[in-house]
Amino acid sequence: MRRSRHRSTRGAVVAAAGLTAVLLAGCTAASGHASGLTGSPGASSGGRPSVVVTTNILGDVVTELAGEQLAVTTLMKSDADPHSFEISAQEAAMLGSAALVVSNGLGLEEGLQQHLDRAEAGGVPVFRAGDAIDVLDYRARDTAGLPDPHFWTDPARMLDVVDALEPMLAAVDGVDAEAILAQSDDYRGALRALDAEMTAAFGTLPAERRALVTNHHVFGYLADRYDFELVGAVIPGGTTLAAPSASDLAELVEAIESTGVRTIFAESSSPDRLMQALAAEADLEVDVVELYTESLTSAEGGAPDYLTMMRVNTERIATGLSA
Repeated sequence: MRRSRHRSTRGAVVAAAGLTAVLLAGCTAASGHASGLTGSPGASSGGRPSVVVTTNILGDVVTELAGEQLAVTTLMKSDADPHSFEISAQEAAMLGSAALVVSNGLGLEEGLQQHLDRAEAGGVPVFRAGDAIDVLDYRARDTAGLPDPHFWTDPARMLDVVDALEPMLAAVDGVDAEAILAQSDDYRGALRALDAEMTAAFGTLPAERRALVTNHHVFGYLADRYDFELVGAVIPGGTTLAAPSASDLAELVEAIESTGVRTIFAESSSPDRLMQALAAEADLEVDVVELYTESLTSAEGGAPDYLTMMRVNTERIATGLSA
């Protein structure tokens, strides 16, 4: 994979300094999502064993694998931020009484870890999806060496998650294991089809246009899978709770100008005014395109499930970078 070499310039520092206050306010807004509860309430429903899932992306996948065999409860509501959402005492109690808890791992659920640790210490089986994949480290200097938890941007790694999760779901007392296996096979086929579609769509982009700038570092796995260059991110580090400095922004402006990027991408869970401000105050002629990256939407939104989210993002990235 290619790496961009970033150097700040004095002109970029001036533009970035005026932008920092706007970005700080935006990060605060992005981290203020309230927690929510979707799926079947309680430890079980209709006699079905209960599986509690932390993020709504994994919640969607687990629901596809489980079918009617399990009562799946997802803690993170739609359009939320996995780095900052919190749960109620009732929801924490559900973790302790579940037949299985499914989490992302790799440090993603920053506000939830104590509850996950408590449930596991109490004997609840916990599946960490991050344990099932080939983990990448962040490549940015401020997070170098730390594991990147955003593996779902690569459907091939999601296939690894399904392979590891299937036997744990099938082993839950009271389920029809054959039904779990059949549903898992169907979803594997859907993931392989998605990967093929993404490969074809991105294959139309020449090498010089495969450069990504986003709100924060979330596309490392997509870049690894489909040979993109990560030019930079407005918010440093692997969490939306971080805030950019003037030098961070100056370095990003330098990278954008040197690579000739004309489209930058804003996450749906973060206000796109962060990216609009970068484009405006740094006097960059770029388009800002919204992507769904860390959360699914409601049924009425543009990304109600994982497969749809990835297809929408693929179309927007391919279109945005081909212009």
